[in-house]
Amino acid sequence: MPYLAGNNGKPEGLFTGYYEPQLKGSRGRGGRYVVPLYGRPADLVTVDLGLFREDWRGTNIAGRVRNGALRPYPTRGEIEAGALNGLKRGDGSPLELVWVDDAVDAFFLQIQGSGRIVLDDGSLMRVGYAAANGRPYVAIGRELIRAGALTREDVSMPAIRAWLLAHPAEAPQMMDKDPSFVFFRPLPPPASPDDGPPGAEGVALMPGRSLAVDRKFLPLGLPVWLDAEDPVTTGARLQRLMIAQDTGGAIRGPVRGDVFWGHGAEAAEKAGRMRSSGRYWILLPRAVAERRVATS
Repeated sequence: MPYLAGNNGKPEGLFTGYYEPQLKGSRGRGGRYVVPLYGRPADLVTVDLGLFREDWRGTNIAGRVRNGALRPYPTRGEIEAGALNGLKRGDGSPLELVWVDDAVDAFFLQIQGSGRIVLDDGSLMRVGYAAANGRPYVAIGRELIRAGALTREDVSMPAIRAWLLAHPAEAPQMMDKDPSFVFFRPLPPPASPDDGPPGAEGVALMPGRSLAVDRKFLPLGLPVWLDAEDPVTTGARLQRLMIAQDTGGAIRGPVRGDVFWGHGAEAAEKAGRMRSSGRYWILLPRAVAERRVATS
């Protein structure tokens, strides 16, 4: 049975998009490949607070243990300044998983959570989300608006990227305004070329059908019917069945979603332009819906 989701009685929410970017890299540092992508540090501790209290379900924190207490992990700026120098991954291997040639591409890869790295020997390496430093995600588009660099009407992923590339001296400081930092892990080759990386549900994401949601409000695996503004065609609607299969640092609230669009230029275009008002219906089995009515 369908149930229209709402936030304090308001059914409209924000829907954005994400994709699997492609970068150029090398397994060793050298030449133009000087920007590291890190694996999960051995001292990073993540905690699912829902294991301790039911009302904390869907909330996670991360940090490092110091003198028997969990302390906040370094911020993006601190990590970029060398706060993790000398650390290893849990298996004792170097923290640097792979080296890429562009800091802006690496920044957007962290926002997307997974990607494809074309290595200098011609092979392909896929990386996916392993962990995060537990710091809150800050949208630098909002910071660029506040600084007067972009207008609210013009802000988009392509516009943010263009500003960062056009202002190389200011770009590192602007990116550091987002204190969150993502660590990666190697992924096996996809079963099908069109398969996305594994989402939080542990299965391959489906382009145009997988939705990242806030687990405080929606369980993974839940089917939902989405009705939102189409990100490409003005005046058109994006209306389709989706599956809640992933999460994201910026996805917060009962009517909030992030549509996975796949990989390639078309996926990047849709994801970069999607900032759509919309709503969704959660689809529950009749037996579950009837139990909810009986106990309400």
